[in-house]
Amino acid sequence: MSHRENKAHALSERGNDLYETPAAAVRALLAVEWLPQRIWEPACGPGAIVRELAAAGHDVLPTDLVDYGWEGQEAGFDFLKYERAPHGIDCIVTNPPYKDARAFVEQAVRLCPRVMMLLRFSFYESISRGSILDTGTLARVHCFRKRLPMMHRHGWEGPKASSNMAFAWFVWDVSHHGPTQLGRLSWEDFTDEAGADPVLMAAE
Repeated sequence: MSHRENKAHALSERGNDLYETPAAAVRALLAVEWLPQRIWEPACGPGAIVRELAAAGHDVLPTDLVDYGWEGQEAGFDFLKYERAPHGIDCIVTNPPYKDARAFVEQAVRLCPRVMMLLRFSFYESISRGSILDTGTLARVHCFRKRLPMMHRHGWEGPKASSNMAFAWFVWDVSHHGPTQLGRLSWEDFTDEAGADPVLMAAE
């Protein structure tokens, strides 16, 4: 089924659940995980995850429920209503809306054999999420050693500060069977030369 067949009939407002994450977080992921040529970013937001993956040579399909007005984005597509992944896609990389994080993970691992999600590290501790955490296919969890900076709600104009929550990349892989490998990851090694991170990515 084409991804166009899953276009939402009505858009719901999700802007208050969109958070901007440093692009260095994506660069750090690329340094420790192999990603296929074609990747789906189903909560692409303003598009910075897409930009980082594209800069690394990947062909990215960027979809989102909300239209953020940038060239290449396919808006109005509700990820949670897909019946199957778009043709040729077997890997998802995204940072899902926090309020829908569990639903996004459940849907993603159903649609694709390889899934990488940027989630709060506390996602790992829940008993109720055993059906997606204890299947043996959660291969790796890369927790950032330092809190990610600039994790602010989209449109936030108040004081800027580092996030007070720990985040990690969660990697599901159907070829993995067994315990989850837990490691620590540094985003500071992937900022620009000045130590800043001017490129923000779509993250929720």
